[in-house]
Amino acid sequence: ANGHRVMTVAPRYDQYKDAWDTGVAIEVKVGYITEKVRFFHCYKRGVDRVFIDHPMFLEKVWGKTGSKIYGPTTGTDYEDNQLRFSMLCQAALEAPRILNLNSCEYFSGPYGEDVVFTANDWHTALLPCYLKSMYKSKGMYETAKVAYCIHNIAYQGRFSFSDFSLLNLPDAFRSSFDFIDG
Repeated sequence: ANGHRVMTVAPRYDQYKDAWDTGVAIEVKVGYITEKVRFFHCYKRGVDRVFIDHPMFLEKVWGKTGSKIYGPTTGTDYEDNQLRFSMLCQAALEAPRILNLNSCEYFSGPYGEDVVFTANDWHTALLPCYLKSMYKSKGMYETAKVAYCIHNIAYQGRFSFSDFSLLNLPDAFRSSFDFIDG
């Protein structure tokens, strides 16, 4: 409403049926392997809504398996959650740079690198880490900023510290993830 171009990025679960395949796919490193993700898109209420498509998201939803999005039961995480949301964060960082979106009469083309990312809860907590280690260190997204919001502190995305290497972050970040529950 104020003239800003706005994009949301979320996993593509089965309930987003109105999003269309952009035909754009990228590869991201997830753990020790490289995975291909696709971008789906729809435009609603002045917002580009982008969805990251990969079987790791679709296989974890009510419509496909009768399960819940974050775990098989409330309070229990899927073992691959840190990998799924690592994939989401990496793809979200690519979306403004590579998606040629022409939904609005006022804007067209990619968003570019002069953006503000709003990361929400633990699912996107890796985004600022990847921004710093994978982009800013290479002279990309030099003016990009991040606002990090927590709306439910009860869910913190805690995983085994021994799995840190699966996040593909520099060892210098390791101490930022060490947590002792008092």
